[in-house]
Amino acid sequence: MRMRPPKLVAIAALTFGLATARSAGDGDKLRDEAKRLFGAIKAVPQARLADPDVTLGHALFWDTRLSANGKVACASCHMASDWGADARRFSVDAKGKNTGRNSQTVLNAMLQPSLRWTGDRKSGAHQAEKSLTGSMGFASADVAVPLLKKLGYEAAFKSAFPKDAAPVSPANYAKAIEAYQATLLTPAPFDRFLEGQDDALNAKQQAGLKEFLNHGCAKCHSGPLLGGGSIRKFGVEKEYWTATKSEKKDAGLFTATKKEADLYKFRVSNLRNVAKTGPYFHDGSVADLKEAVQVMADVQLGNRLSDADAAAIVAFLETLTGDVPRHYGPPKQP
Repeated sequence: MRMRPPKLVAIAALTFGLATARSAGDGDKLRDEAKRLFGAIKAVPQARLADPDVTLGHALFWDTRLSANGKVACASCHMASDWGADARRFSVDAKGKNTGRNSQTVLNAMLQPSLRWTGDRKSGAHQAEKSLTGSMGFASADVAVPLLKKLGYEAAFKSAFPKDAAPVSPANYAKAIEAYQATLLTPAPFDRFLEGQDDALNAKQQAGLKEFLNHGCAKCHSGPLLGGGSIRKFGVEKEYWTATKSEKKDAGLFTATKKEADLYKFRVSNLRNVAKTGPYFHDGSVADLKEAVQVMADVQLGNRLSDADAAAIVAFLETLTGDVPRHYGPPKQP
């Protein structure tokens, strides 16, 4: 075997060292920029899962008996197999009717400042209480109170809300469900990358993060959830949804506010677990994540991506997939 001259070995080692340092420096810059724009999330401490309000909310969330037809639970529109979303375009409520829009995931959702496609629910409790006369199908929220007592929940409500004279109430039902949903956090490889683990994202995924930043996606999809906050006009200029996808025009935020300025506005979706929560958009009209990325680039940025760039962004988005929490399922019976 021929030996390389010492001088060539030294040059090769120096070149490799410079390339490694340059690569590491680039990785650090990418991480720093990502930390500035996004931020990591962490799992909820296990001890919180045993708190009375959480255990009550856990039971209520999965109980199909707490609906007008006795067949629909909160979980019916938020499947564990679909990472807390619904793979159907529209869910079916307790009256046997399709919901008006695609059901968004409840995983990580309590970190959002508002809920639903138009942001018209200001908290998880607000949404849960409204769902009693919505998806749960009751004529009024108060109808649920005697049913909760009949099903044996009174002791659990007293334990969760010991200071309340009448603990079984629609408001406390909603607070308990919110408490449970707040525990449904899903840290992912992207969080490990932000915290300093270089190999949490491979080269293609890091390239996808760069493209995500370079194409301006973070202008809307920022924060720890990469979105989930602001309300934006959704492709009105090109009439994308009414011309090519939707069967009927959805007025968006206008349906809640009746303000002309809110026509066709929808809340920016959070991107946590987005690779697992299709179909996409308020009308569930796009099944493929790469196509959804291209649609957003076309509608929001006016810039059709190359196939390579779109594929790289999808590779990055896949690093936002965490594990479904172990307690995201019906509670074990004692």
